Amino acid sequence: MTTAPGRRSSTFTRLLRHGFTDPSAAEQLLDLDALASVRSDPVLLEALGATADPDLALRGLVRIVEAGEESERQVLLDTLVTAKPLRDRLLGVLGASEALGDHLARHPRDWQALVTYESADLHPGVAEFEQGLADAVDPDSLRVAYRRCLLTLAARDVCGTTGLAQTAAELADLATATLRAALAIARTAAPEDAAQCRLAVVAMGKCGGRELNYISDVDVIFVGEARDGVDETKAMQAATRLAAHMMRICSDTTVEGTIWEVDANLRPEGRNGPLVRTLSSHLAYYQRWAKTWEFQALLKARAVAGDPELGAEYVDAVSPLVWGAADRENFVPDVQKMRRRVVDNIPADRIERELKLGPGGLRDVEFAVQLLQLVHGRSDASLHSGSTLEALRALAEGGYVGRADAAQLDEAYRFLRAMEHRIQLYRLRRTHLVPEDEADLRRLGRSLGMRTDPVAELNKAWKRHASVVRRLHEKIFYRPLLDAVAQLAPGESRLSAKAAAIRLEALGYADPAAALRHLEALSSGVTRKAAIQRTLLPVLLGWFADSADPDAGLLGFRKVSDALGKTPWYLRLLRDEGAAAENLARVLSAGRLAPDLLMRAPEAVAILGDPEGLKPRTREHLEQEVLAAVGRAGDAESAVAVVRGVRRRELFRTTAADLIGSYGTEDSPAEQDHGALVDRVGSAVTDLNAATIAGALRAAVRERWGDTLPTRFAVIGMGRFGGHELSYGSDADVLFVHRPREGVSDEEAGRAANAVVGEMRRLLQLPTADPPLLIDADLRPEGRTGPMVRTLKSYEAYYRRWSLVWESQALLRAEHMAGDAELGQAFVELVDPLRYPMEGLGEDAVREIRRLKARMESERMPRGADPTLHAKLGRGGLSDVEWTVQLIQMQHGWAEPGLRTTRTREALAAACAAGLIPAEEAQTLDEAWVLAARVRNAVMLVRGRPGDTFPSDARELAAVGRYLGYEPGHVGDMLDDYRRITRRARAVVEERFYGAAG
Repeated sequence: MTTAPGRRSSTFTRLLRHGFTDPSAAEQLLDLDALASVRSDPVLLEALGATADPDLALRGLVRIVEAGEESERQVLLDTLVTAKPLRDRLLGVLGASEALGDHLARHPRDWQALVTYESADLHPGVAEFEQGLADAVDPDSLRVAYRRCLLTLAARDVCGTTGLAQTAAELADLATATLRAALAIARTAAPEDAAQCRLAVVAMGKCGGRELNYISDVDVIFVGEARDGVDETKAMQAATRLAAHMMRICSDTTVEGTIWEVDANLRPEGRNGPLVRTLSSHLAYYQRWAKTWEFQALLKARAVAGDPELGAEYVDAVSPLVWGAADRENFVPDVQKMRRRVVDNIPADRIERELKLGPGGLRDVEFAVQLLQLVHGRSDASLHSGSTLEALRALAEGGYVGRADAAQLDEAYRFLRAMEHRIQLYRLRRTHLVPEDEADLRRLGRSLGMRTDPVAELNKAWKRHASVVRRLHEKIFYRPLLDAVAQLAPGESRLSAKAAAIRLEALGYADPAAALRHLEALSSGVTRKAAIQRTLLPVLLGWFADSADPDAGLLGFRKVSDALGKTPWYLRLLRDEGAAAENLARVLSAGRLAPDLLMRAPEAVAILGDPEGLKPRTREHLEQEVLAAVGRAGDAESAVAVVRGVRRRELFRTTAADLIGSYGTEDSPAEQDHGALVDRVGSAVTDLNAATIAGALRAAVRERWGDTLPTRFAVIGMGRFGGHELSYGSDADVLFVHRPREGVSDEEAGRAANAVVGEMRRLLQLPTADPPLLIDADLRPEGRTGPMVRTLKSYEAYYRRWSLVWESQALLRAEHMAGDAELGQAFVELVDPLRYPMEGLGEDAVREIRRLKARMESERMPRGADPTLHAKLGRGGLSDVEWTVQLIQMQHGWAEPGLRTTRTREALAAACAAGLIPAEEAQTLDEAWVLAARVRNAVMLVRGRPGDTFPSDARELAAVGRYLGYEPGHVGDMLDDYRRITRRARAVVEERFYGAAG
């Protein structure tokens, strides 16, 4: 078939038109002598062009023809061009599966399995597959027979004779027949073992649910019993040998390849448990030790091989346990944990191609259906199906899932499973990744009937169906709850009030009746507001259920909606700004503090929809706003009311950012740098309190003296305030300093300064809806018995003559916060020689600091408190770390400029950089300090009031755990980790603080 140079043959053009991507290679194959009798037959070219990959199909055909006997070649080719059913089936398989093409090349006579079909062949079951495997006597012959059966099954699939569900069921039936054949081979090899035991093989997972893939691990559980008169131990050993041999027969790779892995890891205790157990041993484990996910797995249990009576006994015995799982004590936290999709282990470059575990993947549908089965199947036997699609249909018929939602999920699931089947069929490899190669995508699209632009059509359909799953897999939990209370879908089965309460309880709501009342109040009616709520609530309910206190989240949402429901922007914000609704859900369900702040001024919810809204304001920005507000106010009280309103709003901003950063969102993972979270909170609250004090100071001065106070006046931050380490519940530790203006007597200046201090404290503690700011000046010279405010000269005289070592230590935190900046800087310069003494501390001073610390440990710990869990004063807590760092600062600050900071973590890092503490010890102290600081923040966020110890209430403790990054049900791990981390820190403190003075 030669043509003039530069001209293409008519065959080349026809091949191109029929979908060949390499017409030149195809033309050469058609020129081979083996195809001489059919090369010009238009029926062959048309049939090849109808396959998923015409090039692959032609190559496969050539290989079969060349591998066959001379006498058989013409029979194959004649049958191929005269019998359309064979032509479609054989070429269809060759164009979709390179692996089955390889099998036919090795066993060229197996094409005859595709020649004729009786009516029974169209829908074979286990019996027909067993007949097809009957001649297998060893692993190799079993593999060949298995592939031959798979060949006929795949042919019906690619030709459209069977649909997705039927194909998956046939694959499971073929697996059942294969397990039986493998067990028979194992028994024949060890008749003495077979004589000692009864052995049943129970299929789990997709095989158990009769929805298997082309290539998938076949999950099984083995149940054994001793035969009459046989010792149980010996019988179990014999059963274990048979089971292990059966697994190897299927899983080992031989010259004929492998079938698939047999996986028994779903058994009690997983791979650490015995391979075979008696029925009573299984039940003892499930009744005492099993976790919720194990009952979820047992939902698909089906006896498939071995002793049928024993298998049936097992399934009957575990069934009540499966359908009673929702009554288990830990069901709710287990469900919360399981509902959180785990994609962390999927490499980032693969997650977008993950068909099973990625967002909008098969696992989302399967898990949602199984969870609803567990919740409602205890009272409705119609839901007891191992098949995802059958269970989804039953859920819709029972009103547990909306019919329209179920139909969309059904369509999406069938499409995604069809993609998965075609991807695996190509090379018969276990994979759930959508290929990246253009040729692979083209073949995949064509195999699903997409011919115009297969790659573009495939990507578009895949993304559309994945989007449907992403949108609906959470919604199907909650949409029927709204229908149950709002009764909006006439003619559709509705969830009963009882079933709705059961579902809410299973999803973590402690008071389902109240939750249903809130849903009714929010979503009933025909108003636009109710319609938007019905759109929002299914998603919001899922986010609430993902928290430690779903009830509080829903109640808070109702309160905010009641307060803002008539404003035009509120529901529009939640509907249109993607992050706003999720951020609000996280904030409302994480504890009391943030919702309390929000409810005092619900319009602050707008912060949650602004991309820049969660970033803390700078102190300069805050002071500018506060001082401008004071300037506009008519009197001091109204001025400070505005100032405290600003503080409340900014506290809400800070708490919201902290909670969202700690929890993470669907689009933004939780912040992994916990130290950065603590630093942001400390700095934000410090700047906010400094601005608030500046506003109160300006208001107090304006009320009585106008723009100028008779004395210069400054507020010095001390303690955590000066260290920029405030937690939400901290007081503001301060010192007040003043310096009389020129021409003003000391007495007049003193009276003015004291009057200002008194007025500031009064204004900041007035009873209002906004949280008060308590100012604590007890660190001043002479403590509570000393004057509230002193001149700079008075401080200088006192510190020169009377200062004690603890006062020098306290001054490590001194920093100007409000008022006259020049005076504040003069105070800082005054105390620098005290806090960073030249040549460091003497031995007496070091001994005194240690003595004070030991006394504080023994006297200030609250009675009854667990010293291993007290965040401030406990072992390895804040006080331990801070005193150790401060001792290093006082000893070496004179020589190391990096130590001259009021911030603990900065000073610790500087000490490490200067070689004053080993990096490993510095890391230990830093980790403990950050953890203890986060515990204090968590307690305030959860309880709405400050505390230094973990809450005793179980739900509050769980909420603290969630804030700290622990999954539901892991508060024990949280407490263990806290004790371990702080114990290690205390060991460093013992060495560095109580050890050598150097």
